[in-house]
Amino acid sequence: MIMSMSATTAPHVSVLLPEVLAASAPVEGAVVVDATFGAGGYSRGYLAAGAARVYGIDRDPTAAEAGRALEAESGGRFRFLQGRFGDMEALLDAAGEPMVDVVAFDFGVSSMQLDQAERGFSFRHDGPLDMRMERAGMSAADFVNTAEEREIADVIWIYGEERASRRVARAITRGRPFETTAALAEAVRSALPPRGRDQIDPATRSFQAIRIHVNDELGEILRGLVAAERRLKPGGRLAAVTFHSLEDRLVKRFLTARAGRGANPSRHVAIVADRDRTAPSFAIAGTRPIIAGEAETAANPRARSAKLRAARRTDAAAWDAPADAQGLFREPAR
Repeated sequence: MIMSMSATTAPHVSVLLPEVLAASAPVEGAVVVDATFGAGGYSRGYLAAGAARVYGIDRDPTAAEAGRALEAESGGRFRFLQGRFGDMEALLDAAGEPMVDVVAFDFGVSSMQLDQAERGFSFRHDGPLDMRMERAGMSAADFVNTAEEREIADVIWIYGEERASRRVARAITRGRPFETTAALAEAVRSALPPRGRDQIDPATRSFQAIRIHVNDELGEILRGLVAAERRLKPGGRLAAVTFHSLEDRLVKRFLTARAGRGANPSRHVAIVADRDRTAPSFAIAGTRPIIAGEAETAANPRARSAKLRAARRTDAAAWDAPADAQGLFREPAR
C-alpha cells in the first residue's frame, strides 16, 4: 500500500489509481471493498467515480482517524471497518453486506508507516524496532531477540530472498539484544559486502523479511484473496496491486489457479482443485500485469515496482480455500 509523499504536508496519492478504477469498471452504482484503506486514496477515488457504497478495511489503528473523517464527509456512502482484510467475510457480515461488486487490494506497507520512525518499519529513520501493523502481538524486537538462529535465517531466506541469510542470522544472534532499527540494520550490514553506488542498502531484504514474518503478510494476502473470491458477485471485479516479487507471485499463482490455467504450485498446498470437478472462479483480465507509467514513476519513485493484476469473478462456486501461503514459493537452493 505505497503512497507518495513529496513533503510532510503533501497529500498521499495511491499508486495506479486510474488503472485500478478502470479495472473495476463499471464503478457507478457498485458496492466496493477497499481492503487496504490506508489514507483512503482508493476509497475517495471510488466515491468520486460514483460507487453506491464503499467499505474501507484496515488493520492499522492509525488509519481509523482518516476512516472516520471520510465517513463524515461521504453522506453515508462510506464506512470504515477496523480489522484485517483476511477477515473480510466477518467484517462484511457485521456491516450487513453479504456480497459486493468490487474488491481492491493495495498490498504492503504504506509510506505513512515507513515515514513514522516510531513505527520501526524502516532503518532510514532510527526508531524502536517494532514493525507491527496492528501495534499488537509479536514485535520485530521480540522476534530477533528470542528466535533461534535457524528460524531467523529461514525467515530472511524465504521472505527476503537473501542469499547470505545464514551469515545475517549469525550476526543478529551474536549482536542481540536489539532495541532500535539502526542497531539491527548495522548488524545486518556487518554480515554483507558493502553496496555499490546504485545498489540497495544491504539491510533492505532482511528488514522486508522480518516485517512480512511479524505481520504474517503473505498468509493474510492469501486469506484476503479467498475472502474476495467468496464475496464477489458473479461478474464482480478484483484488482490487486503488489510491490514486491513475493506478493506478486502469490497473487499471480492464485489467479492463474482459480482461472483453471495452472498446475498445483506445491504438493503442500491444495490451491488448485481437480479441474474436472471445479469450474474456474475467475477470468483473468489481460496476460501481463499493468505497471505505472513514466509520469507516475517520475512523480513517485515508489510506484516503479507496482504491478496491478485484475480478474473478473465468474458464476462458478468459490473453490475450497487453501490453509495458508506456505509452499506457494519455490525456495532457491542455499
